[in-house]
Amino acid sequence: MAFELPDLPYAHDALADKGMSAETLEYHHDLHHKAYVDNGNKLIAGTEWEGKSMEEIITGTYNAGAVAQNGIFNNISQLWNHNQFWEMMGPGASAMPGELEKALVESFGSVDEFKSQFAAAGAGQFGSGWCWLVKNADGSLAVTKTENGVNPLCFGQTALLGCDVWEHSYYIDFRNKRPAYLDNFLNNLVNWENVASRM
Repeated sequence: MAFELPDLPYAHDALADKGMSAETLEYHHDLHHKAYVDNGNKLIAGTEWEGKSMEEIITGTYNAGAVAQNGIFNNISQLWNHNQFWEMMGPGASAMPGELEKALVESFGSVDEFKSQFAAAGAGQFGSGWCWLVKNADGSLAVTKTENGVNPLCFGQTALLGCDVWEHSYYIDFRNKRPAYLDNFLNNLVNWENVASRM
């Protein structure tokens, strides 16, 4: 069965007063995300990956030794990344659950230090990519960054929080100010209850 573009979990203008405009969501979700769905479906049609889950395709087509990943991986991984991204944000006020705050303090010393490391990873990712809060197989938390569409599934990690730092995710609202976009993401947009639910 072909993959489909999921609806946003909120209206296109729901994040506007928090720094992510309806125009950004119209371009980012309705056009960019949909392109990954359409291209991914075309690329897997008639291959061994047709009918597999996104996770199976991502881990099965990722090539750790490649400078550039293949088209199936790129599109299906970006489809998965964006499916998570929209859920990791929300329009309502989001308090950080105690279990998540405790885990962040244990891992990074403080919530502020976690945010600082996360923002630095996103700002320091050269070109297109993502920054992540991940849970490793041993249960420890870490901040990572990945190029292009690569995500934590490739490394056996659980994605707790991810931020898209491709230019199409922030250029309408923040132009070339990626650090300002990351600061706004962490302090205004993250749905911390969703992050905690992934632990």
